[in-house]
Formats: sequence, C-alpha cells, structure tokens
Amino acid sequence: MNPLTMGLGELLDAKAAERPREPFLSFGDGSTLTYAESGERVARMRGLLKVHDIAPGDRVALMLKNSLFYPVAWLGIVSAGAVAVPVNSRLGPDDAGYVLSHSGSRLVICDSATAPVARLAAEKISVVEVGTGEHYPTIIASSAPAPRTPTTGRTLANVQYTSGTTGFPKGCMLSHGYWQRMGQVAAAFLGLRAGDRILTAQPFSYIDPLWNVAAALYAGAHLVALDGFHPSTFMRAVAEWKVNVFYCVGTMPTLLLKQPESSWDGAQSLRRVGCSAIPPNLHRTIEKRWGVPWFELFGMTETGVNIGVSPEDQEELVGTGSIGTAFPHCEVAVVDAEGKDVSPGEMGELRLRCPGLMDGYLNDPDATARFFRDGWANTGDLVTMDQRGRVYFRGRHKEFFRRGGENVSQAEVEFALRSHEDVLDCAVGTVPDDVLGEEGKAYVVLVEGRTPDPQHLGAFLASRIASFKVPRYWEFRSDLPRTPSERIAKHCLEPTGRSWRDKTFDAREGRWLEGAGDDAAHVTTPAEG
Repeated sequence: MNPLTMGLGELLDAKAAERPREPFLSFGDGSTLTYAESGERVARMRGLLKVHDIAPGDRVALMLKNSLFYPVAWLGIVSAGAVAVPVNSRLGPDDAGYVLSHSGSRLVICDSATAPVARLAAEKISVVEVGTGEHYPTIIASSAPAPRTPTTGRTLANVQYTSGTTGFPKGCMLSHGYWQRMGQVAAAFLGLRAGDRILTAQPFSYIDPLWNVAAALYAGAHLVALDGFHPSTFMRAVAEWKVNVFYCVGTMPTLLLKQPESSWDGAQSLRRVGCSAIPPNLHRTIEKRWGVPWFELFGMTETGVNIGVSPEDQEELVGTGSIGTAFPHCEVAVVDAEGKDVSPGEMGELRLRCPGLMDGYLNDPDATARFFRDGWANTGDLVTMDQRGRVYFRGRHKEFFRRGGENVSQAEVEFALRSHEDVLDCAVGTVPDDVLGEEGKAYVVLVEGRTPDPQHLGAFLASRIASFKVPRYWEFRSDLPRTPSERIAKHCLEPTGRSWRDKTFDAREGRWLEGAGDDAAHVTTPAEG
C-alpha cells in the first residue's frame, strides 16, 4: 500500500510489525522505545482518550514540555481519529485560552509544569495531567489498549497554530496526508535511511519536531529528542547519540558558533544537516567547523517542505543565500502585485502549487481564500529566481518599513549586513519618525572580540545597498531575543518599559542618544557576555 494514503497510526503499526525490536523514539535522558513498544503505548493513549469520551474528529490539546511521551501522545490522538492541537508550553492563560477556545478543544493533556496555566486557560475543558518528563505516565500505563480508528490521508490530524506575529494565531488544518508527504520529502532531502538516527531539539509544539517524527516513521529511522536547544551541549548530544542527520533553523548554528571548539565538533556519524535561513556569510565557516554539508531547506506550516538545495548545487550555492530549487512534487512561481510572472532576477512573491498543503485556516474562510487565491498557495515571501529555477529569499511583505516614501525590506538590509565579517547575527526593526514616517534600526551581534563601529557598518551597507535603506539607528547586543523555535523574535527587540533610545547610536547625528546611559559606548560582545 502507498504510505501516503495511510493514516499515521496505520503506518506506525506497519513499521512496528516490520521492525519490532528496532528503536524508534529516544529522549535525551536515555529512555528509548522500540517500534513495538511505541505502538503499544500509542494504543494505551487511545485507551485514555476513550475513557474521556473522545470521538473521531474531537480536538485534543497537547500542552507539554518535551518528553518521550509527547510524540506517543500525538500519535495516540491522531490514530484515534481525533485532532491534535499543539499548544506552546510557554503561553499564559489568555493566549493559551484563545487557542483552546478557537480550536474547540474538548480535552487538554498537560504536565506538572504546564498544569497551572492549562487549568486557568481550560475553563470548562477537561484536563489530564501527567508528570513532567514522564515517558510512560502512570495514567497511560493503567489505560487499557484501544484499537485505532480507520483513517486515510484525507483525515484531519492537527490544528497547528501559527505564531501570530501579525494578529491572532491562525489554526492550520493539517491532514494525515500532509504529514505523510512531509515525512517522505524530508526523509529524501536529508538522506534518511532505515536505522539512521535523526535528532530534534525544538519544542514539540512547533511543526519541525513533528515532521521529524513523520520522517523517522516513514524511513524506519530512530528519532532522538532533547528537552530543548542548549548551544553548550547540543553537539555533544549529536556525537554521543551517534546522530546521522538533524534539522535546525538559522539562528541555531549562529549560537553554536559562539561555543568553544571541542572534540564534539567532529561527530563521526554525522552526514548531513538541513537548515532553514543559514547565515550566508557564515555558511562555509559552519561547514568547515563541523565537517559536513549544511543544506538550505524552505517550507511553511501551511505548505510543508517545498524547496531545498540539491547535492548537485550545494557547493556552488554555499554562501549565496539561495534556498534552492523546487522539490519534484512542487511547482513554484514568482509574481508581481497583479499576479503576473516576473522576469528572472526580478523580486516578487513566491507562489507554490503541490500536493500535501494544509486544508485551510480553521474558522477563517476569508484568510483561507486569500492564501489560496488564483489556485496557488501565496506565501507572502519575497524572492528572486534565476533562469535555472534557483530561488533566493529576499524578505516578507510585512517586514518592510517606509522611509520618506521608499519601501525598505528589512530582510534585504539584514542579508547585506550579515555579509560583513564582523557581524555574527543581526535584525532590523523600525523607529517612528516625525519627518520620514519611519527609520530603520539595526540590532547587531558581533563576532567575538570585534569592536562595535556603527559608522563603519553603515558605510559598508551604503556600498552595497541604496543609501536610503541604511539604518539610521544602531544597537549592539550580546544576543537577540528568540522564539522557542530559535527564530529571532522581532516583536521582542524593544523590551517593555525601556526606551528605544537606550544604548542606541544615531548615525545621522553621529552620537549616542540621550537616555543611552553613561555606558552606551561600551557594548557587550559575546566574549564578555
């Protein structure tokens, strides 16, 4: 049978019969479940849902920190024909309550760390609490196994909420077929084979660890999950677990590069790394330090994984910022504001058309129609594409500021700034201006030991991009705020209660602004922080 037409529970049962004694899931504390043991615990999870009268189609929220239990619970929910609703374990009662209410969740599975917030957010929704970190909770162990509910690739598996950076989070409706396609494409891209070990360190409430589960399941591989991403111990875990492949996002290697070189860097089993938004100016440094190729990969919650750098193009594209070419199952186009194709090299919006997309946004037909207008998935990402179909990310529609009538792409400025040898990482935000409307502000993390020099960096940018795009304001930091998935949290760049002028250099006036404090000219670098 074609795995893409199966439900995830059916695929797990098939793999458990094929590879019963082979490891499927491990946690960083050393606990491991074989494929057969995973199947048995998933069946008991279905039994727990039956006790709580969860029927096919019902929504079950997972508000848990990472543990071996999380993927078991997820597979138990979806193989019961119910719908999983992952909830970020760091949310408060209000934002968690919105997700629970909007999704129509009937049950919340939480752990002892998240239970206080979950109970406040749930109101009249039933709550089941398990111990933090438990991989075989007593409440699950005591449940009688229940058979899986027949599902197909079209059966809804998840309501996966986006980050909500431009409004309330949207609930992406993801089917079993979506996850199967993700597993198939990601396993092929990563070169994942039966018996290989793949590692994940991001929170399971995000999409990346879940598609890692799907990829491991599809390939018959062994997934190792950590309790979180810890730069100081991450590569040690890769080496000790003899990991063959892993996936991360671009801020993670930047943080790893800050760590002292060690014997763990030469993890002999590691073959390949997939990464989204690899810093172009650090790409060769990253590959040299860890001795394996790092392949760029692009995808969205709404669309799965769609574009990546092929082995044939890898060497040529290292450091160029290219996200690669469309995967065989996917068609791409780059269009202008009127939906017309642009010429090669001209910037436009990225469109995708392929199987395995989301079914739409839950309870939001207008947003669904906008996303799928003209028969394409309209990503909102701005790219260029060369004549060979290689795509280059240039920013997002909403990540612009308007300076004196000129639109400036934050991503374009960030891309140029990251190419400077002194810059380890950066982000560009905006500051209101009475005359020009908005001015750009650059937040910069320097390479260890480098001296902050905003005027030099401004001159460097002016030699690469239009002068009106160069940020007026500059702030140097030892790190940037991150989301739990290790992306830069731009909405947190200016902490509440602190003036944007604090520690800010005004390049136009050539001075640190009032309110910056006496120590404004002294900037903490990674070596000092």
